[in-house]
Amino acid sequence: MTHSHDGHADVPKRYDKAFGLGIALNFGFVLIEAFYGWKIDSLALLADAGHNLSDVGGLILAWAALAATRLQPNDRHTFGWRRGSILASFINAFVLLIAMGSLGWEAFQRLQAPVAIAGVTVMLVAGIGILVNTITAWLFISGSRNDLNLRGAFLHMSADALVSVGVLLAGALYQWKGWNWIDPVISLVIAVIIVVTTWSLFRKSLHLLFDGVPDQVNLPSIRQYLLSQPGIIDIHDLHVWAMSTTEVALTAHLVMASLPDSDQLLRDVAEELREHFEITHCTLQLERDLGCSSGCNGL
Repeated sequence: MTHSHDGHADVPKRYDKAFGLGIALNFGFVLIEAFYGWKIDSLALLADAGHNLSDVGGLILAWAALAATRLQPNDRHTFGWRRGSILASFINAFVLLIAMGSLGWEAFQRLQAPVAIAGVTVMLVAGIGILVNTITAWLFISGSRNDLNLRGAFLHMSADALVSVGVLLAGALYQWKGWNWIDPVISLVIAVIIVVTTWSLFRKSLHLLFDGVPDQVNLPSIRQYLLSQPGIIDIHDLHVWAMSTTEVALTAHLVMASLPDSDQLLRDVAEELREHFEITHCTLQLERDLGCSSGCNGL
């Protein structure tokens, strides 16, 4: 039997600074938005300040999950706390979908009874929101390509930037045309766009929570590769799952007509799985063919 892994595949530590800066910027914006909402007696701004405060919580959650992936395994948690990053990405996606549902419902209600808005003040606050959320989203854009946890943070901030753009546009059109209905209409459009873009994150993170095979892993190709190795005549108990949003594990029993005298085959297979199939941690066991498939109930 052999084990192979290439460490914790740590997300670069520079994201610690990104989370710290993003949390500080967004909390500062919450204070600004709450102040102006109180000053002009705008329930919309006060409600959005509450929404942005939940976004700060989402960033803190994602940062905590990032820190959890660095905790060393122990006798109680033999894989460490790496799965925390998957859980955080799922929670962020779920919260974002709920928030957009609430935004859509509020917009629908306002369509029934449009209200006047303080156009200039709303535009000013929205402009600050665009700047803050765009900067924060930019901090995570590179990591979002390969890490669902960072993708959750990126989508959260991108969604807020898009909402702020909509608020700015609504304020401008209200000042120009006096359209009370423009604010809820733009809000509905934005909510639909964000739900569509967030659904993939929600689906993928839920899939990984239930030990689904990560999308980037082609299991039939792995099975074909293993069966192509000299001496391997069958495979059973082949399992692939995500240990975190950046690490994939594999276990398999390889059946051979006769067992080799060295571990070279295992080392070669483990290296190939890591280099070409993105398997960061694998456990392989060789078994001699006894002409019996008893207990081979895996894949």
